[in-house]
Amino acid sequence: MSTPSLARQAPCVQTPSRHGADLAITRRMASRLKLTISGPCEPDEVTWNRMGAALWQGDPLADDLARWLREEGMTTARARLDRAIEHGLSENGDDTPPALRLLIEHVQLTPPWVDPALMAQGARFLQSTGLHGMRVLRDAGLMAGYQASAINQTLVQTGALNRGAHRRVAETTSWWLDCTADGGLQRQGAGWKTTLHVRVMHALLRQNVCQRDTWDAAAWGLPINQVDMQATYLAFSVVQLLALRTTGFVVTQADARAVMHLWRYIGWLMGVDEAWLAGDEMGGRVQLYRNLISQAPPDETSVALGRALMDEPLGRDHAWPSAWRGRFEKARHLSLVRWFVGSEGMRHLGLPLAWPWHPVLTWLPRLISTGLPRLLPGGLDRQVRRGRQVQLAYWRREMRGGQALGHCPRL
Repeated sequence: MSTPSLARQAPCVQTPSRHGADLAITRRMASRLKLTISGPCEPDEVTWNRMGAALWQGDPLADDLARWLREEGMTTARARLDRAIEHGLSENGDDTPPALRLLIEHVQLTPPWVDPALMAQGARFLQSTGLHGMRVLRDAGLMAGYQASAINQTLVQTGALNRGAHRRVAETTSWWLDCTADGGLQRQGAGWKTTLHVRVMHALLRQNVCQRDTWDAAAWGLPINQVDMQATYLAFSVVQLLALRTTGFVVTQADARAVMHLWRYIGWLMGVDEAWLAGDEMGGRVQLYRNLISQAPPDETSVALGRALMDEPLGRDHAWPSAWRGRFEKARHLSLVRWFVGSEGMRHLGLPLAWPWHPVLTWLPRLISTGLPRLLPGGLDRQVRRGRQVQLAYWRREMRGGQALGHCPRL
């Protein structure tokens, strides 16, 4: 089905200059990842050119819906969108606008490759990772990702620095908890609904930002384009799996397969084209390597965002005396970041050169504590329950002051 998109309006004759802008730096950044890949991973000329073209590609279905929202008027149109996401198209009557109908009909037709049981297995594994899983996602995914400076431009343009790192972490944590809840991605699940709200919000931001005089399309392409959406999807899947393994958390091949399947569906629901989704972990590593080397190198936005996230623990509502606990959490996060990005990455992010004491001291205990339950009757079930309990307790205590989930940014 063909639909108009922002990509068709873009000056896509020339590849944005960010594409492979400094391969020497990005290859160094991706060198440790390359060691984990079996077989060839370098992109051929056709793949490389497709990646460059994808910098002009947005999300056609959501982009059309965003245009309708603006043309109709946000107050009225937003109410119709909310009803369609909550209840389906029947609540909108026969006069449902084509843009709204196309998106809702599309996401309600689950792709034939989706295995609900495998997705549930992936969600349960992520629940079992407890606070450690959330920490490595923050430090190996979010913080390390700030080195990709072109992706940062949308955050800077939309005033993310002024809103604060704590809000970004809280919103992302809420969405992640919704998506990894039992049944969270079923049609009436909180993760399914919130993901659609975020998808449409991204389309609205894409339209808003690319119309600004300060947006350099020749350098950066479209805001929130397919390459950058793929990078985000791979951070939540491939990067987290690698980060867990390298810090001693036991991850089996079955666990990895389930997590990759879960995030393949979430990526699809978020608007990532199926061509940029990976079917398994090794394929995801190859895609991540190619994505990393294509990214623009770190710049001053990497430092600004990195230092803001570094100080984020100081503003949490800690259960312990806040000043002491905040400093401890900041030091722990810095030690994890150093483990993941090395000394060069710390310089790219403007962070002090911390020693990776936390992953070093906890690697063996974590290996034992996550391996032993697999040998005991009911051990994995207990690990899942305990892990989810501490994740939710952390959310209530330190992220949002006890508010319920489902508080990702809405339209």
